[in-house]
Amino acid sequence: MSGVALVAHHERDTARAHALRAAVWCAEHQQDFWMPQQDADALDLSEHADDRAIAEADIVLSLGGDGTMLRAVGMLEGATVPVLGVNLGSLGYLTEIEPDSLELSLSSFFAGPESGEWHIDDRMMLDVSVNGVHAGRALNEAVVEKSQSGHTVRLLARIDGEPFTHYAADGLIVATPTGSTAYSLSARGPVVSPRHRAVLLTPVAPHMLFDRSLVLDPSEVVEIEVSGHRRAEVAIDGQPTATLDDGDVVCCVPSPATANFVRFGTYRYHQILKAKFGLTDR
Repeated sequence: MSGVALVAHHERDTARAHALRAAVWCAEHQQDFWMPQQDADALDLSEHADDRAIAEADIVLSLGGDGTMLRAVGMLEGATVPVLGVNLGSLGYLTEIEPDSLELSLSSFFAGPESGEWHIDDRMMLDVSVNGVHAGRALNEAVVEKSQSGHTVRLLARIDGEPFTHYAADGLIVATPTGSTAYSLSARGPVVSPRHRAVLLTPVAPHMLFDRSLVLDPSEVVEIEVSGHRRAEVAIDGQPTATLDDGDVVCCVPSPATANFVRFGTYRYHQILKAKFGLTDR
């Protein structure tokens, strides 16, 4: 049996009430409804806890902000289940609807794509490996950065197997277009439309003259090798993943899997960007 799986921000005051609204709608429309155990426990909704993977659902509801969307996508582990983001925080890049549209949006979704009321916005992701072993999948970015405060780390970047240069920096970010407005942006990386397919390589606080981001073709493979005695850490979409020593290599390649977001109407990324930064028309 499929239906609606719900992933929620654990610390939003209104998350429990909106989760209950979704549960009621599902009961009234003969749709199964469940939550991962940790989410149900956090919201005191243990009656809706289930150990089924959210990848078994027809749709995943994400209650929270962009961080919750990232967690939901990560939990899908590459499955093509669409995710609908319900915004419970400030203006986000990934969420789609406000809470007052929850029931109407579910009704529209289950009317089917042939209704013309919604479509899928698919986003590229990166498969990340450490020393040849798969370590995770990134929607925003993989970051290799220093372990020790007050010191730079030395990192060799290779593109398609060929050395590009050694960086002395706080770290290197390998980002998708979706991730161009996340950590990469704070490191002065470019803003790239999520409709584009590209791989961004952005240094963090480089202690060298070359401090520019590279915008690469999605077919190009990026490898980052730790070079020197200082340890580094790798994080995938903000989650610590591994500690790296001299000679360890992180490899980032475009994933065959995509993140699939439900959109109603036209998704105007540049208008969200404009609102996020308070830009005016003149």
